[in-house]
Amino acid sequence: MEAYYHSSRILVALDCIIFGFDGETLKLLLIKRNFEPEFGRWSLMGGFLNKNEDLHDAATRILFTLTGLHTNYLEQLQAFGAVNRDPVERTLSVVYYSLVNIDDQDPAALRAHNASWIDLANRPELIFDHDQMVEAALRQLRYKAALYPVGFELLPEKFTVPQLQKLYEAIYNVKLDRRNFSRRILSTELLLGTGEKDPSSVTKKGQLYRLNEQKYHDYLTGYQSFLPEFTELTLS
Repeated sequence: MEAYYHSSRILVALDCIIFGFDGETLKLLLIKRNFEPEFGRWSLMGGFLNKNEDLHDAATRILFTLTGLHTNYLEQLQAFGAVNRDPVERTLSVVYYSLVNIDDQDPAALRAHNASWIDLANRPELIFDHDQMVEAALRQLRYKAALYPVGFELLPEKFTVPQLQKLYEAIYNVKLDRRNFSRRILSTELLLGTGEKDPSSVTKKGQLYRLNEQKYHDYLTGYQSFLPEFTELTLS
């Protein structure tokens, strides 16, 4: 079969927006570049697509190579293709975003790639169009977190309801009523009591839960919205 003919070369890059949660604030994993272009500035994790590689496989490879992180939640966001988005060469970027448990990170891999967890709200200005990518990913995260319980991907295996509330407050940048949130989240049947307690807590609010994996799967594959009342906050 005759090959397609095209006179110009366009590179395909993948940029990964990696969200984490430290128990208080939403975090973004960034690298401080020790290479050109834009030496010394902050950017997303990224790399180029190999010739015999699918997009999702490439995103998974980049995520693991640069961070040592495996994740169950890696979603393609959109493509960014402005003609002059990369000053070196015409490059199309396919953007993915990932939700990870910070406790699963490989500190050695992060150090090797000059990577740091930065507060999302206080992040530095990023190179190229990476700030636009982050804003698009945050909008998508807020949308998805209202429809599906994907926020649980950011939590450790065992967590308290107050920790879960802080997570959703961080995602939506709002303050939530404790009683209403607790009642609403327990009604989803997503939480299973462990019989254990957070040793740092002196109240019953310190009860530790884990995720009901079957119910989680039901929410991901069904038509029932997780927290539909949060949809109005997706544009905040």
